[in-house]
Amino acid sequence: MHLLTDFSPWWLVPAGLLSLALTYFYYRNVSWMNELSSWKKYLIKSMRFSSLFLMAILLLGIVFEATHFRDEKPIFITLVDNSSSMKNYKDSASIDKTLAKYRKELKERYADQFELIEWTIGSEQGSKPVQFNEKSTNLEKGFEAINAQFYNRNVGGIALISDGNYNVGSNPSYAAEKLNLTPVFTLSVGDTTPKRDHYIKNVSANDLAYLNNEFPVEIDLESFKYGGKSTTVSILHNGKTVASQNITYGNQRKDFKQVNFQLKADKVGIQTYTAVITNLTGEYSLKNNRRNFYIEVVDARSKILLISAAPHPDMSAFKDVLERNENYEVQSILLKDWDQNMNKVDLVIWHEPGIQLDPSQNQRLTSAGIPILYILGQQTSAADIAKLNIGLKSNGTGQTEELEPTFNNGFNSFELSEACKSSIDFLPPLTAKFGAIKVDQSAEVLLFQRIGQIKKTDPLVFFTKGSKVKNGIIFGEGIWRWRLNDFIRHQNHDIFNELIGKIANYLMVKNQGMGLRVQLPKRMNTEEELIVTASFYNASMEPITSPKIDFTLISEKGKLYKSQFAVAGSVYKLNQGKLSAGKYTWKASTTYNGKKYTKTGAFIVEEIQLEKLESFANHTTLKQLSKQSNGSFHSLASYRKMLDELSKRNDIATVTFEDHTFDDLLDYLWVFGLLFVLLAGEWFLRRYFGSY
Repeated sequence: MHLLTDFSPWWLVPAGLLSLALTYFYYRNVSWMNELSSWKKYLIKSMRFSSLFLMAILLLGIVFEATHFRDEKPIFITLVDNSSSMKNYKDSASIDKTLAKYRKELKERYADQFELIEWTIGSEQGSKPVQFNEKSTNLEKGFEAINAQFYNRNVGGIALISDGNYNVGSNPSYAAEKLNLTPVFTLSVGDTTPKRDHYIKNVSANDLAYLNNEFPVEIDLESFKYGGKSTTVSILHNGKTVASQNITYGNQRKDFKQVNFQLKADKVGIQTYTAVITNLTGEYSLKNNRRNFYIEVVDARSKILLISAAPHPDMSAFKDVLERNENYEVQSILLKDWDQNMNKVDLVIWHEPGIQLDPSQNQRLTSAGIPILYILGQQTSAADIAKLNIGLKSNGTGQTEELEPTFNNGFNSFELSEACKSSIDFLPPLTAKFGAIKVDQSAEVLLFQRIGQIKKTDPLVFFTKGSKVKNGIIFGEGIWRWRLNDFIRHQNHDIFNELIGKIANYLMVKNQGMGLRVQLPKRMNTEEELIVTASFYNASMEPITSPKIDFTLISEKGKLYKSQFAVAGSVYKLNQGKLSAGKYTWKASTTYNGKKYTKTGAFIVEEIQLEKLESFANHTTLKQLSKQSNGSFHSLASYRKMLDELSKRNDIATVTFEDHTFDDLLDYLWVFGLLFVLLAGEWFLRRYFGSY
């Protein structure tokens, strides 16, 4: 034990002198002590001196350093490859029994000598039950975890029980190098002889396809010992063959083929396809001859309805622009022929609503919650504009005026190209009712009015925001002349197409209002847990958690899973765990203030098939691990040789560690007890001997 202090020990000398001086001056004129015998005087004074000196010592911050020695037994870690490829070989049937014998004998022989630990390793590492069911193998992660968790510990040795195959991560030799002086003993499983087989190695396809479009599918095949043999590659959809090709492998022992298909997306939703190759005689495994893949087919077309009371060249100009976009479905109809069907309509362009304005039709359009682009020309009066209730006031008269456009540099809701911005000032004027107009301050102005060189503050093209959708207003007719002007100046309609296309696209971007929102992945694999997040917003767009949200999950086989979201802060969360491969549909529902809110959707869970492709073991990796770490390589059936070797290894031994502890003198309770005894004892003796 050593004494340490932040100050020099020589400070004890002045501390002692100061304590002695204080004691002397305190008792030098005490008359009642003259009657006491010498030993009583010295006893009282020594107690005063000792208490003062002890307090001075405590103020110096003295620390006691103690040295302790402890023995740590060597840690012996067994890593068991828990991946499903461990069951792909002839000796797979005996692995469980051999592993049980290994555990028993290891414990019997070395439980007193070693600290025994067993981990599983596959897609993850940990102390999980050995079931040989994990869908991928990452041997590197096991050695990295040992290095992190047992850093500066006495890791005497590692036994790796594996077939040597890994399909995730890097070669485990690099991670094992960080475990200096730790031998790795490898116990191999499986046969290293390549088997006669051919299989689907990979299927590549886009996750998303558009309705009625074609999408590519690329299938990679591998074969071994099937030189010159032919097979048929087919793609099935709903049990029917939709495409197939015949291929012939080369004469070499191992061959690789790539087959390409073009499939048509003819049905909306998540579609299940299956790539299949015909079986060949003598194949080692038939499980790898087929593989499912999934394509989400979406109908990305937006339906745009053009309505007007009479034919007009403006409507032809709009229709020509919008029909060029293959994602738009455009319908142009006269008001008298319209059946007021708003099903799946994403945007309405209403030309001159003041002509034969029917309040019921206006109510039908505005209550549908669909954005509307109004073209207000000389046939729409100020009274008609007021009836539309679109956030616009006009004091227009019976006269008309020509209004030229100019771009609003403060507009930033969407971007226009510089070519488009610079061309706006050259566009011909629109014809509108004469008079000033007023719009809400929240309106977004794209183009202002201009008369000659005079720029007005009145808007020409602008947008107003409702509770759920945006509306657009073009204050004037004659936009067909803009299209004609663009062709005269540039010999194309690119500027006009960009301007109208951006306006239509901006209006069709919906505002999210109150209600239920659900977020979950569209695509995941069998090794991932499905975590669903939901939120609910009230009319003030504040997240609330008072409604109870139910969640229903349905597999493609019709199995039903019902659960309820748990509240996590201001949102809801639900963990559905790992799911088997397939297509799933879901439904989330809740009721708030008597109104029911529902969200539905679908997603896919893909199976990880990496382990099915392993038909032979990779003992080269295991031998490399053992050689570089001064370990040894054995088969699992010969585990006793490794156990015998452990008893002869001098480098796997108990290590003695020297630990140092530092304790402040203030931490010892007995010091305060001694100080109390000295002070209390002095007080008692003074009273006992006559001090009052």
